[in-house]
Amino acid sequence: MRGWWQDLTDLVLPAECGGCGTSRTVLCDGCRAALSGAVPRRVRPVPEPSGLPQVYAAAPYADEVRAALLAHKERGALALAGALGAALAGAVRAGLRAGFQDGPAGLRDGRAVRTVASWHGTAGGTGASGPVLLVPVPSAPWAVRARGHDPVRRMTLAAAAELRRAGTPARVVPVLRQRRAVADQSGLNARQRYANLAGALEVTAGGARLLAGGRVVLVDDLVTTGATLAEAARAVREATQAEGAGETTTAVYRRAAWAGREERKTGPAEERAKWARNASGKAEVNGLAGPVRAAVVAAAPDSFEMNRN
Repeated sequence: MRGWWQDLTDLVLPAECGGCGTSRTVLCDGCRAALSGAVPRRVRPVPEPSGLPQVYAAAPYADEVRAALLAHKERGALALAGALGAALAGAVRAGLRAGFQDGPAGLRDGRAVRTVASWHGTAGGTGASGPVLLVPVPSAPWAVRARGHDPVRRMTLAAAAELRRAGTPARVVPVLRQRRAVADQSGLNARQRYANLAGALEVTAGGARLLAGGRVVLVDDLVTTGATLAEAARAVREATQAEGAGETTTAVYRRAAWAGREERKTGPAEERAKWARNASGKAEVNGLAGPVRAAVVAAAPDSFEMNRN
């Protein structure tokens, strides 16, 4: 009832910009440009948690973008869902355009090799087979009750509609759920967040079958340490691997950075990759039409790849 009443209020009463507070507009032109005006880019938190999929973000989490996300999430400014969903759809498209292409160079039997994965994007992000399956990261039940709505799921629905309008087959597949209680993430450092979320998510019964043959994109409003998306990816990978048991997939893994661990590099901009078979955290998953991707509306400014050496 609360969510229904907020929807009605947003339609009837004069609104103010969720980013800067300008009256009589849901999101002014300047704030809309801050949210969706730039080309979405890949982001990589530092340290980067093991198992984190490639993540694409629409905008840095600062100023007007931060205000708009908080207004939608915490203050129930539901009319912002459309603009936030459009920004999220842009991040999804960026991941689809990037595809998986050539994997990183690695070693097998002492020889240098390079792998090619099956998910190749096109300019419109529709070149690969299978629909785009948007999997929202679930909010804690207590948080949904307190807010009166699920902000990530609402934005995901808006993003799927935006993608379909542009000709990309997309649907929302809410197959993730919490299987144990977790602490509030605010105030926790990166290592504490990893420990808090380890093993906390699971795919619902029958959910793995819904993901088969699709290009899976995990979606969230924000990425900070990457702990939540890494845990969501682990849950999806384990469920789909169990569903596709009996098949064998060989993949190249990129060694992810961890707090206090030193990255080994083959050159100034390349990490050393190593071959592994049927191990956890692999980039390709049995039953999926390519590797798991992730898309968010915003990320910390220093996590954008263009800002890193």
